[in-house]
Amino acid sequence: MVQPAHVATTADRILDVAERLTQSQGYNGFSYADVAAELELTRAALHYHFPGKAELGLALVARYAQRFMTALSAIDALDDPCAELAAYAQLYLDVLEDRRMCLCGMLAAEHQTLPARMQDAVIAFFDDNERWLATVLDDGRAKGALTFAGTSEATARMIVDGLEGAMLVARLHHDPSRFRASADRLLDSLCT
Repeated sequence: MVQPAHVATTADRILDVAERLTQSQGYNGFSYADVAAELELTRAALHYHFPGKAELGLALVARYAQRFMTALSAIDALDDPCAELAAYAQLYLDVLEDRRMCLCGMLAAEHQTLPARMQDAVIAFFDDNERWLATVLDDGRAKGALTFAGTSEATARMIVDGLEGAMLVARLHHDPSRFRASADRLLDSLCT
């Protein structure tokens, strides 16, 4: 008998709902009761899979980071620094067009109130993104496809900061085209 490629487990379903809630209203904006009600589960069932909200949050960040890194690996195959930067920005736009925010961006806004291990995981997510971008920038500079002042690390930080901020303001205005315009202007300034 052929099994489906992926059957969502209860834990997957819990993570899906918690991710959507975090991306739309923040980690502190929902409770286990909200997740349980949406899935028609008992809170005890949630605690079976994730003993506490901190463990749920860590699992959310780990899954999101893994998916993001998988997407970055696929972008690497483009082997064109300007196209890679555009595809990176598209990851943000795809989330925004789904009326959500970057999971780790939302968590960064709540950083002070998160458990320490979640704080560390969110920082690691952004550090990994900046390292990946710095590699793209170094490669693009070496190929003569990208130009920027300063270090690739500082420019990578500027890109992440710019895209996260553009996402936030576009969400405020309910206008993903604002994000696209800002992302295009930011990235066009790097491509020769």
